[in-house]
Amino acid sequence: MTSTSGDKSSTNQPEASEVERWASLIGGGAMVLMGLRQGSLRGALTALAGGGLVYQGATKQSTIQKAQEAIGLNQPIKVEKTVTINKSAEELYRFWHDFENLPTFMKHLKSVKVYNEKRSHWIANAPLDNTVEWDADILEDRENEFISWASVEGADIENSGFVRFKKAPGDRGTEVKVVLEYNPPGGALAATVAKLFGEEPEQQIGDELRRFKMLMEAGEIATTEGQPSGRK
Repeated sequence: MTSTSGDKSSTNQPEASEVERWASLIGGGAMVLMGLRQGSLRGALTALAGGGLVYQGATKQSTIQKAQEAIGLNQPIKVEKTVTINKSAEELYRFWHDFENLPTFMKHLKSVKVYNEKRSHWIANAPLDNTVEWDADILEDRENEFISWASVEGADIENSGFVRFKKAPGDRGTEVKVVLEYNPPGGALAATVAKLFGEEPEQQIGDELRRFKMLMEAGEIATTEGQPSGRK
């Protein structure tokens, strides 16, 4: 049977039911209010997620899943950076493997406490003067070559990654490659919020690897803080 001219089933974007639409409007509005009242990073992300649900309800978009995809929820963030350091893989691996050393060049880390050979506790700075915490386990550890890790259940930010130490061509030292993947509250939306606070993940990791290079090659991290910018 052919559809009549009044049949809306052939449209490209199916409309949400009235129940779903009002659920999105009411639920999203409540999330916005709750998030704003919290005055924290998680509150800001909650408010933004709620705004997405309000948008879904106002535009009659179908399903919560589509609304989440539209505002970037449930999308892990992956960062990959490599730097060449004029030091041996053994020396770089040894320094990195003591995770409590990492805050010396990773400004976003407040502290790392090593519990045992496998588990450690991490506290990181976050926008709006907040912090996030998680426990992480080492998944694979190849001496002087490779370390991989992943957060355990209950982490404020689910994350995983690895660092690889590989001899650079031409005896130029060691290539240090870092790959991180994490899924903060709000997914990729959180990265967008972070950019407003100068915390864009890819740039952040790149800056931290450059500080690692300075620390290992020169024994200190050069800084311009407190110095004239040269601007008129």
